[in-house]
Amino acid sequence: MKSLRDSRDGTQAAGDPPRGRHPRPSPRHAPPAAATERRIPGRRPGASRLQRWLGNSPLGLVLTAPYTAYVLVVFIIPFGVGVWMAFHDYFFTAPGVSVPHPFVGLDNFTEVLGEEKTQRAFANLGLFMAINIPLTVVLALALASALNAATRWRGFFRVAYYVPYVTASVATLAVWLFLFNGSGAVNNVLGPWAPDPSWLANRHLVMPLIAVYVTWKQLGFYILLYLAALQNVPKELHEAALTDGAGRWQAFRAVTLPAVRPVTSLVILLSIITAGQLFTEPFLLTGGGPSGASLTPALLVYQRGIEQGEPDAAAAIGLILVTGVLIIATVARRVMERD
Repeated sequence: MKSLRDSRDGTQAAGDPPRGRHPRPSPRHAPPAAATERRIPGRRPGASRLQRWLGNSPLGLVLTAPYTAYVLVVFIIPFGVGVWMAFHDYFFTAPGVSVPHPFVGLDNFTEVLGEEKTQRAFANLGLFMAINIPLTVVLALALASALNAATRWRGFFRVAYYVPYVTASVATLAVWLFLFNGSGAVNNVLGPWAPDPSWLANRHLVMPLIAVYVTWKQLGFYILLYLAALQNVPKELHEAALTDGAGRWQAFRAVTLPAVRPVTSLVILLSIITAGQLFTEPFLLTGGGPSGASLTPALLVYQRGIEQGEPDAAAAIGLILVTGVLIIATVARRVMERD
């Protein structure tokens, strides 16, 4: 009766929990640990093991599956077969004929590295990179800066620079053959100052000419990369530098170059990869001549593997080329992206 009277009077009975608070559950009434489910960010409660493997968007795997299969079939599997061929005595046989291909270790690499033709091909590639990569970076950045500052005809020049990049190499190389052969337009303009022998027959000029051609053809793509980066640079930084008394060249060095440094690293990386794949231009222009002056490792792989029927030697040259390109690209990236 007393507790009932106290509750009617608004007082709290002894032993009752405080009003306005939820009573704390006793440990012996807590749910078992197995019944609780840990909340993991990004995972719905009760997700199956299959969902954990597929993720929250299995449709993404379905959409990327065709390209994954393409890369696997066209790149990864052939590359693995090429690595296996480089360490074995391999040669082509008639369909259905099975012959042993013994393991030869590094014999294929020793053989191709000791040949003058291979050494000449890699030396030509080094000369190509020394001309093509700096020329690509300087011209692409300079033209992109000019386009970024232009107010009229900007769209026209963007298209004009990009057209050679999307045009087939066979078509553009036909134009260069017309310009630089012995009786071409360039020699007719130069007259007595024309080189003798002519551009494509001159072993001192043919590789620089190919490097200039590749630079011209790929330039439009790199200009667009730089142009996108320049448009993200705040104009206030240039105005502040000019206000502080810096000239336009000083403002360009202090503001523009650091801002586009990641794009410069990307341009150098893509140029190195393009140089390693150099095949179409020397094959169509000169066939690797004269006297191997325009021979490249990729063209040599084709000659040794397809024309001469030595796929093991060709695979060894290809593996050396891939390793060299990876090393050069890694070093260039470390140098460009260091603080």
